[in-house]
Amino acid sequence: MDIITAIKSRRAIKSFDSNHILSDTEIEQLLSLAICSPTAFNIQNWRFVVIQDKALRKKIRAVSWGQAQVTDASLLIILTADLKSWEKQPERYWKNAPQSIRDYIIPAIDHYYREHSQVERDEAMRSCGMAAMTLMLAAQGMGYASCPMDGFDFEAVSELIHLPSDHVIAMVVVIGKETKPAWPRGGQLPLEEIIIYNRFD
Repeated sequence: MDIITAIKSRRAIKSFDSNHILSDTEIEQLLSLAICSPTAFNIQNWRFVVIQDKALRKKIRAVSWGQAQVTDASLLIILTADLKSWEKQPERYWKNAPQSIRDYIIPAIDHYYREHSQVERDEAMRSCGMAAMTLMLAAQGMGYASCPMDGFDFEAVSELIHLPSDHVIAMVVVIGKETKPAWPRGGQLPLEEIIIYNRFD
């Protein structure tokens, strides 16, 4: 499927075939594509928590308004981010770059993030959002449906997955074989209402 078709046909699906299983190869392909998503300074701060334990999935569903896709989708991925990834051996993010670039970028990473907790969180959300979109488009291209989710108790899910204190949950993405199509699109706003050229008046 070409990328334009994938973008136009992707919808948030709620009904999945609970018997369908993605192969390990398919899961690896999806995650390998997800890590092609951009991150500021290439710090790769996303951490993909793939929930395979069925009992854990049921517990997550219980704190997700009982939404069926949590247990029925073939794949449940909790997109989290390491808020401190920027200071964990940052030189490894640029190991293949020329020395002159490494000498410039490594101190810049420290300057950008150190003592800027809001920046850490903002970048985490941006990174995970882009990775989520990559996952969903990759799934669409592979013939699978997906659904982005934030309808869950973040604190409860954090406890269930033993989220480290320096990490944050951004969202959940479920992927699988749809059994019921999405509702018709509710209606897109016209471009002239949402596009601003140069500045707000």
